[in-house]
Amino acid sequence: MNNRLKVLRAERNWSQADLADALGVSRQTVNALETGRYDPSLPLAFRIAKVFASPIESIFSED
Repeated sequence: MNNRLKVLRAERNWSQADLADALGVSRQTVNALETGRYDPSLPLAFRIAKVFASPIESIFSED
């Protein structure tokens, strides 16, 4: 699954640790999400969408 997390995070000048804190996950989880090594659970995807005030579909897309 492709995602725009790195771009969205960079637009806000957030570090991976900043985003991890906002989501309640580890920095390593954010890194794994950004590099495509980990697909988020549905609850985590909803938290990500809420943090960025965007629909899930605008953040994540199928391969």
